[in-house]
Amino acid sequence: MSDPNSSPTGPLAGLRVLDLSRILAGPTCTQLLGDYGADVIKVEKPGLGDDTRAWGPPYVTGADGTPTAESAYYLSANRNKRSVALDIATPEGAAKVRALAKHCDIVIENFKTDGLKKYGLDHERLCADHPGLIYCSITGFGQTGPNAHKPGYDLLAQAFSGIMSLTGAPDGEPMKVGVGIADVVCGLYATTAILAALRHRDQTGVGQHIDIALADTTVSWLINAGTNYLTSGKEQPRLGNQHPNIVPYQVFEASDGHLIVAAGNDGQFARFCGILERGDLARDPRFATNIARIENRDALIALLVTEIRKRSKHDLVAAMDQNNVPGGSINTLPEVFASDQVAARGMKIEMPNPNTQSGKVDLIGNPVKFSKTPVTYRQTPPTCGEHTGEILRTVLGEDG
Repeated sequence: MSDPNSSPTGPLAGLRVLDLSRILAGPTCTQLLGDYGADVIKVEKPGLGDDTRAWGPPYVTGADGTPTAESAYYLSANRNKRSVALDIATPEGAAKVRALAKHCDIVIENFKTDGLKKYGLDHERLCADHPGLIYCSITGFGQTGPNAHKPGYDLLAQAFSGIMSLTGAPDGEPMKVGVGIADVVCGLYATTAILAALRHRDQTGVGQHIDIALADTTVSWLINAGTNYLTSGKEQPRLGNQHPNIVPYQVFEASDGHLIVAAGNDGQFARFCGILERGDLARDPRFATNIARIENRDALIALLVTEIRKRSKHDLVAAMDQNNVPGGSINTLPEVFASDQVAARGMKIEMPNPNTQSGKVDLIGNPVKFSKTPVTYRQTPPTCGEHTGEILRTVLGEDG
């Protein structure tokens, strides 16, 4: 269990972040910065806080056995932060946020375009007051363009970007990814952009405004599907769990469940055919090369489906491991978090929380392993306004 009182040792120790964001994209970014050692001050509306606090069930069970105001969704992106409750819609609240910004290196917000200008919290105002400030704005469609006024929701970004047109069964409806991946990837892009801007600021002393949009970042991760279209002019059809450029690379049904086979080259395919005792398939000119397998996908997959259904998932996965053929079982979430690999890599963590019935919360760990400046888990996801007095006293020097 991590120590919430430990000092940050990460590469961003000594930096302070003012977090005006909520929901998922911005909080994903600021949680990463906090994991890397930054002091993150999360500004929340008094009495309500981040919208995701109410996005349950499930909610954390309190010490008295009743649900708390902290949903599991909120917990997923808000550790290593301190919460200050300030109403930016009031002159006093906005003034305190401006004062806090002068003590920060980074400001992150995800209001609608120009949504903070009426409070004097826009990038032009804050960057003028603090030229070294890095100010990151996350919106649905960016600060410019005909869609700039539209709201930013993960589902809208997935729909606009075209990723949903590629996802799902060939004869089914377009499908979104099962988690808010557009938000998460946008938060990752925001993090890398901020780190790049910090490098520039450290060299020149000059901050800057970062304009990042869910729609843009989601278009960016069309990757090969997008460039396939740009190169050929042909749309990629929905292929379900199949790959447009590699065969076989998909889900198959064994006698006792499902597994994936990801034969990324001709040698792996030949070894897989050997496991199935169908070496003739690897020698068949229709299937001997990946290009041929793509052209004859339907014929090959029909043959593989028949062979794989004869065998158990466990036996196939074991044989694939022994023969260096990529693949594996499709884990359920209980299997994921019970696995030795997740335990070995620290991807499930516990943090103490005296407000819960168990005295702790279980969270997903940070995947980055620094050799010199390790990630620390110092602050459990805070209650709304938990650190208001502490922050106003220690950062702004206010009494009380």
